Amino acid sequence: MDGSRQAAPPPLSGIAEGQGGRRCGQGETILTAKAYELDGHSVEVSNPDKVLFPEDGITKSGLADYYARIAKIALPHYRDRPLTMQRFPDGIAEDGFFQKHAPEYFPDWIDRAEIAKEDGTVRHVLAHSAAALVYLADQGCITPHLGVARADRPERPDRLVFDLDPPDDDFSRVQEVAGAIRDRLDAGKITSFVQTTGSRGLHIVVALRRTAGFDPLRRFMRGFAESVARALPDLATTQQRKAQRGDRVLIDTFRTAYGQTFVAPYAVRARPGAPVATPVEWDEALSADMSPRKYNLKTIFRRLGQTEDPWHDIDDHAVDARSLAG
Repeated sequence: MDGSRQAAPPPLSGIAEGQGGRRCGQGETILTAKAYELDGHSVEVSNPDKVLFPEDGITKSGLADYYARIAKIALPHYRDRPLTMQRFPDGIAEDGFFQKHAPEYFPDWIDRAEIAKEDGTVRHVLAHSAAALVYLADQGCITPHLGVARADRPERPDRLVFDLDPPDDDFSRVQEVAGAIRDRLDAGKITSFVQTTGSRGLHIVVALRRTAGFDPLRRFMRGFAESVARALPDLATTQQRKAQRGDRVLIDTFRTAYGQTFVAPYAVRARPGAPVATPVEWDEALSADMSPRKYNLKTIFRRLGQTEDPWHDIDDHAVDARSLAG
């Protein structure tokens, strides 16, 4: 164990003062609200006992507890990134929806950024505090997605994301494609980082210095992905249409575009088991015992008690975007 690593956040204490409840049959108390005191703000989670993950019994307060506890490690990755909410107000057994615009009723202490779009602007949340993450959890936001560019220069990305999307749960094929991408990036002296998506694939991420716009970087990404697909014709493809992919892993580069997002590091996914999108070391990502849903809301802190965040220094390895744009 690395003695210099940052300790995992301690477990949260019990329900804060100010909780509300009502009595039901046989003396049982059903909580109607749970209060969190975080960052100088009081955040009330309504219906804390509402089950969001039916197969696992994970409640809204369980989700809020998770985001309050993970915030210290996760928030550096959120800094100044426009956030898109993936909300499931009635739990994952019901349909969810994506929401970019921060509603007017969101409290003033949650930071926002106006991001230009074709017909106006979108007012995105900027999650800069544990209190903000807990508030989003109260809104049924199970999975935050983050912009590949920061709010102050949305036309200049500082993240490239290769999204590896397999047609099934054969993760070994994803690993082989991921290893090929990593090796080619290494050959070009480009440091890459990897995270499980909590779904079926991996995200391979390259940090950038913001010296180029999207168009030339998209050309780089497309050409790079096509070269990998040519080298691995039975394993990888860049075909977006599922009918043309067969059993090959899609190397999706379409996140290299204005307004696009990727799954936030340490975000909970809306799947049974509450898997967590987890940054991992490359040797872990390619190991035989890895799976894209290996870590979840209940187990992630055991991991973080043994190792530091593998992405803690990602920006120290940023590549000059112009060197990729050609």
